Amino acid sequence: MTNESDIAEIGEARPDPNALRGPDDHLNPDWIERLRAHLRAGEEHDVAEMMEPLHAADAGDVLEALEQDERVALVQMLGDKFDYLALTEVDDNVRTDLIEELPAEDVARGVATLDNDDAVYILEDMDAGDREEILAQLPAFERLSLKRSLDFPEDSAGRRMQTDFIAIPPFWTVGQTIDYLRVEKDLPDEFFQLYVVDPGYRVLGTIPLDKFLRSKRQVRIENLMNHDVLTVEATEDQEEAARDFERYDLVEIGVVDENKRLVGVLTVDDIVDVIHEEATEDIKLLGGVGDEELSDNVLSTVRSRAPWLVVNLITAMLASFVISLFNGTIEQMVALAALMPMVASMGGNAGTQTMTVTVRALATRDLDRGRVRRLITREVTGGFLNGCIFAVLIGAVTWLRYASPSLGIVIGLAMIINMVAAGSAGILIPLALNKLKVDPAIASSVFVTTVTDVIGFFAFLGLAGLWFGLF
Repeated sequence: MTNESDIAEIGEARPDPNALRGPDDHLNPDWIERLRAHLRAGEEHDVAEMMEPLHAADAGDVLEALEQDERVALVQMLGDKFDYLALTEVDDNVRTDLIEELPAEDVARGVATLDNDDAVYILEDMDAGDREEILAQLPAFERLSLKRSLDFPEDSAGRRMQTDFIAIPPFWTVGQTIDYLRVEKDLPDEFFQLYVVDPGYRVLGTIPLDKFLRSKRQVRIENLMNHDVLTVEATEDQEEAARDFERYDLVEIGVVDENKRLVGVLTVDDIVDVIHEEATEDIKLLGGVGDEELSDNVLSTVRSRAPWLVVNLITAMLASFVISLFNGTIEQMVALAALMPMVASMGGNAGTQTMTVTVRALATRDLDRGRVRRLITREVTGGFLNGCIFAVLIGAVTWLRYASPSLGIVIGLAMIINMVAAGSAGILIPLALNKLKVDPAIASSVFVTTVTDVIGFFAFLGLAGLWFGLF
């Protein structure tokens, strides 16, 4: 006979206590608790045994699941076995707090094992003094390479690039190149194409690995290379570089300095992170939360959100002022007070929909002059048609509820006006902000909401006052 506990077990599979993740892909709490127990007991062998098979991304999730003192204990207990690549997979605050608690020599030793781009990612958010202390303990060549990358602007291709790449002269043959790759020790761990350069390291061409490996040994490199060279400037914004990857379906691209000399490469794994970061940033800015992370404390969260809440308060006061102009109208017909939020709310939602599409199109550079005209026409027309649809619905409901066909007509007309205004504001405001060099992802939401609230209240209360002669 099956009891209730058996049914529960059948309906919900229990995660393997030895597995890091459960069926829902979340971290297994039993696994985390077992790790915590080993940390408290100082059982280094057991801790190392649990962490050893984990990918850097999984190790990063484990770090975020632990408390600050536990993270420090874990890294110190693992010593040289700790993969510092895991620090590129955690929130900025977690990484910064953890590094501050670790000895500089330990961090320097861990950073030295990473590719240039990953090392830069860890070092760039540190205080200048702490960063210099760590760099000072690295070998001269690695230190200079990292400093050069850190000198490039934040969020630039130069910050993201790997400085290890394979550059060969055009007069070599395929056979010579293969022999070079077999004996050379200082090669990147992974690479997707070869770069053909002149003595000044200016890129002459590229050779994809698949094309290279299919060629005979006696073929000269200059006869094999692609002459249509695509590169990015080291100072170019990482989002622009990501756009090149998307447009040309790239897996790797060379990075050049101001003199067009090859200084590094960007690979698709880094660009995936860039795309994720930029998309996340736009979503957060639309919500007015800036660069807030899940690991932020209460004070950081308040500081991040308060400025935009102040702006929202000011715009709400503007909407309140519009309502106060019609106090007499509302006093004579109390039903207006119950109905007017519906008009403003529908307009706000419609405006947000249009604004989201517009801001994203601006971010991806999909809007040229012709597309802008088509988008404006589409959104205004769409706003009018949606307004008509919802005018009929809300008008009918109002008529039945208040037994007043006139009131239904008034709120229907106000709905049409506000939906058209919402469609117009949702596209014109982001375009105007973009023209003024203001990030539309940051400021659009506040202005669009203000427009739909003010026009919604003004249209509904104004029409009601005129229709019923309440002025």
